[in-house]
Amino acid sequence: MIKSNMGPENNNQKQNLTAWLMSGLFGILSGIFLVFGYQLEKYDNVNFKDAGTYALILCFAFILTIDVYYVWNNYDGARQGKKLFGFVTISGKTEPNEDKNFMFKSWAAMVALNTIVILAEFPGFFVYDAQDELNEVLTRTFSTHHPLLHVLLLGGTIAIFHKLTGSWNGGIFIYTFFQMLVITLILSYVMDHLRKKGIGKRSLIAWTLYYGVFPVIVMYNLCSSKDGLFTAFLLYVTLSLIKLVENREAFLKSRFSVISFVIAAVLMPLFRHNGFYAYLVFLPFAFIYFRKELTKRLALVLTVPVVAYLVINTALGAAFSSKGTDHQEMLTVPIMQMARVYTYEKDSMSPEDIDTLKAYIPEENLANYTPRVSDLVKYGFNNELYEKNSGDFWKLWAKLGAGHPAAYLNSWFLTSYGYWYPPALINVYKGTSVFTFTYTDSSYFGYEVEQPGKRNSYIPAIDKLYRYISIGTFHKDAPVLALLFSPGFCMLIYLFVMLYRLSKGKFGRVLPFLPLILTWMTVLLGPTYLVRYVAILWYALPLLFAPLNDVSQA
Repeated sequence: MIKSNMGPENNNQKQNLTAWLMSGLFGILSGIFLVFGYQLEKYDNVNFKDAGTYALILCFAFILTIDVYYVWNNYDGARQGKKLFGFVTISGKTEPNEDKNFMFKSWAAMVALNTIVILAEFPGFFVYDAQDELNEVLTRTFSTHHPLLHVLLLGGTIAIFHKLTGSWNGGIFIYTFFQMLVITLILSYVMDHLRKKGIGKRSLIAWTLYYGVFPVIVMYNLCSSKDGLFTAFLLYVTLSLIKLVENREAFLKSRFSVISFVIAAVLMPLFRHNGFYAYLVFLPFAFIYFRKELTKRLALVLTVPVVAYLVINTALGAAFSSKGTDHQEMLTVPIMQMARVYTYEKDSMSPEDIDTLKAYIPEENLANYTPRVSDLVKYGFNNELYEKNSGDFWKLWAKLGAGHPAAYLNSWFLTSYGYWYPPALINVYKGTSVFTFTYTDSSYFGYEVEQPGKRNSYIPAIDKLYRYISIGTFHKDAPVLALLFSPGFCMLIYLFVMLYRLSKGKFGRVLPFLPLILTWMTVLLGPTYLVRYVAILWYALPLLFAPLNDVSQA
């Protein structure tokens, strides 16, 4: 047997090197995000030929790498009882709060706080395809463009209530209030987990208030879109995975833990399809992590949600005779890339290439190209031709990409940079008129009540505040405070924490957040950047900062 020569000194050197590599990765990525994001925000493109661009990235990377490494080192010292930055230490966990009614109390507090807002926004935020989903139920014409489970739940609730009472607003309120109860119940379960982890009483109160009043959380608790329930179930999956990693045996012995995890992991993709792809990619990482103790029971628990989702989703589609999703939803990125080449570099295209492109995307749609959102271009996509001959589409895409790589990168970045550039102004719908207003200063949140609903605020002051945050000038008036509302800023926080944990060799502290991270990665390929697609970044923050039991690499 060959003995290892890896002594304490070598281990320290290895950890030190890993810390430098991870802090360097954070510095490089942050530098790219900041420099590219600034150019995209100001000029609608990145100048990839400008040497100054890369010099500035390197400057940011150098500074941030050193700073992050220094912060991590000081944090490690503080955990060992040394002073953090020379003046403060990090205290350990306290004894768990023994209040067995805490979960109910926190739930009641969140419900009360959310109820105040729903009265201000009565009957709730009925927006983001809400009218389309209701009409599917009213006309009995279903498609898989919107998740059928959500269509049936939303549209069915409103239709039934309207039939009984004649009130559309009443039905919208009933659905929104029911959804809020489900989401806040899950949030209170998260809070109870934090209580058991031994975080202080003040922290429990602070996080409860965060869940109860922070506008991003409340917006999606009270929004009729599928994003609220999807986010809540993804949050529950994340919490379940934390428990699984911390104590595998206890988790698998608990029927409640196993059954509730499977239900949440099935419901998550049923409310938004990209959740399925994120979970599917997560599985290999889970199997690798648990490879030394991967029992049949654990393998079954992890894989059942995939099978159950496929069966239920297929059954729903068959039962309601729904037509399939149009291909443009999956082809957003290549459609926008070719549209950008056509818009800005049409002279470089041959007449044959132009004719081929117009066969798939009509000229009137190409003329509506806007850099930050694909809706006006992709809706004219010729799905029938694509099904008959997808080869010509991909040949043209590859040909144009080979000749215009910068245009392709800029096209993709412009529909996604709001997810990774902290100061990005989310105003992708600027100039678009909806039912009750036209987007001008911001399209951070949909805010309105689509027909047949109608806003009837009982607390106008709160309604005015939410309108200001959603579609007003808040993000211009208070740019520093607005960072707390920024997806890009939240993403940097997660990146900072995850890379720190990897630098310590604690992959078990990263694994539970992989479905969340992978979900974020799927939306980079989406039609635009909106908070609704990444609301989980705010919902999961208490879990990100919660104390974790030490877990060893399996």
